[in-house]
Amino acid sequence: MKKAILVFLALGIACAPQKKSEKEQLTEQVKQEFLHAWNGYKEHAWGMDALKPLSKSGKNWYDASLLMTPVDAFDTMLLMGLDEEAEEAKELIFSELSFDHDFYVSNFEITIRLLGGLLSAYEMDGDERFIELAEDLGRRLLPAFDSETGMTYGRVNLRSGETQWQVNNPAEIGTLMIEFGTLTKHTGDSVFYNSAKKAMMALYERRSDIDLVGTTIDVETGEWQNTEAHISGMIDSYYEYALKSWLLFGDEDFRKIWETHEPALEKYLLDEVASGTWYGRADMNTGERTATTYGALDAFMPGVLVLAGDIETAEKVQESNFKMWQLHDIEPEGLDYTEMKVTWAGYPLRPENIESAYYLYKATEDEKYLEMGKVMFQSLVEYCRTEAGYAALADVTTKEKSDDMESFFLAETLKYAYLLFADDEVLDLDKYVFNTEAHPLRID
Repeated sequence: MKKAILVFLALGIACAPQKKSEKEQLTEQVKQEFLHAWNGYKEHAWGMDALKPLSKSGKNWYDASLLMTPVDAFDTMLLMGLDEEAEEAKELIFSELSFDHDFYVSNFEITIRLLGGLLSAYEMDGDERFIELAEDLGRRLLPAFDSETGMTYGRVNLRSGETQWQVNNPAEIGTLMIEFGTLTKHTGDSVFYNSAKKAMMALYERRSDIDLVGTTIDVETGEWQNTEAHISGMIDSYYEYALKSWLLFGDEDFRKIWETHEPALEKYLLDEVASGTWYGRADMNTGERTATTYGALDAFMPGVLVLAGDIETAEKVQESNFKMWQLHDIEPEGLDYTEMKVTWAGYPLRPENIESAYYLYKATEDEKYLEMGKVMFQSLVEYCRTEAGYAALADVTTKEKSDDMESFFLAETLKYAYLLFADDEVLDLDKYVFNTEAHPLRID
C-alpha cells in the first residue's frame, strides 16, 4: 500500500564516468564545508545553541543552552561518516543537555529540532540515553496539547507545563505527528501518538468548505483569526506531515487529510503564469486570489509532490524554484512571482530548494537536478561562507551577511546537498521518512 506512492525506482541507469567523478567530488566538498561550519561552532560557540559566524561567538535561544546545533547536526555526521565529530557531539549532549528549565519554549521548534534529532539519533546510533532524553522532553511538551480543542498552544514552560500563545497556526499544530508518533513507537506509551493525532485531526476538521486552512487559529475556541490560505510559513509543514505521517505510520486518517487538501491546493493556490508555475495565496473560504507571493519556505512542495507521485507538477514547480534562486544567485524569503521582484530579501540558509532537487533527482535520475544542486551549493560557498562558518544573508540582492548560522543549516541544507550527490547506499528513501528538520526516521 504505502510502497505504491513511493516513486524512487531502481532504474539501473549508470552515470557517465565523468559525472560520477564530479558527484564524488561534490560529495566530498559538501562534507568539507560541513566540517568547516561545525569546526566554527566548536571553536567559537561550543556548548551553546548556535554559532554567530561574523562576531565569532555563540548564542542561546533561551536562558540556558539546549544544545540546538549538536543535537540537530548529529545524524548528519553519522550519514557523512564523521565518527569522531559525532562522538564529540554525543559526549557533549549526554554531559550537558537538560530540559529541566523554568522557561517557555516554542513547542514546534523544540519538537522538530530536538525531539526529532534525539529520535533519529537513537534509531541510527542505538544509545538508550537518546530515547531517555527524548521521552523526558516529550513529556515536558505534552501540556501544550491541553487546550479545549486539543490543538496546541505555541509555547510551553519546560518545568511547570504552563502554556502561552493561544493563537497558533497550522504548521505549529500539525507538525508534531512524526516526532510524537515515533516517540510512542519507541516507548510504548500511546499518549504521544494520540495527542499529536488529536491536534492534527482537530485542525483538519476546521478546514473550510473548499478544503483549505488559514494562517492562524485560536486553539481554545477553534475560530480562525487569519483566513489567508497558502503553502508558506505558518501552514507549510502541516501539508507535508499529512502525507509523511501516512507513509511513516500507515494510518489511513492521514492519507485522507492529504487527499482532501491536495486537490484544493491545486485548484485554488497553484498558479501558472508567464514566469512559471507557483503556489499563490487565496482566501480559505472563497478561493479568491489574495496575493502572488512565494518564497524560500514554499520551495519544499516539489519534494512532497514527489512522495505523492505527482512528478509532473513537482518538476514544473521546481523549475520555478530554480528561477527564484537564479534571480539573485540565492533565493529570497519572499518574491512577487508575477513581476519577479523580491518582496523579502533575507536568506537564512534555508534548505527547501535543495531538498526538492534531491527528491526529484532520486525519483527521475534526471541530471538537471544534480546541476541545480551544484549551482545552489556553489552559491552558498561563494556568498555565505565566512572564516568561522556560514552566515545568513540579510539581503540577497546586495549579499550583505547577517551574524547568524541556524542549526538547520547543518541538519538540513548540507544534509540534503550531501545526499543529492552521494551514492544511494547512504540512505534508502524507501525505508525512511524525513521530519521537516531532515531527521530521518525509519518506516517499520
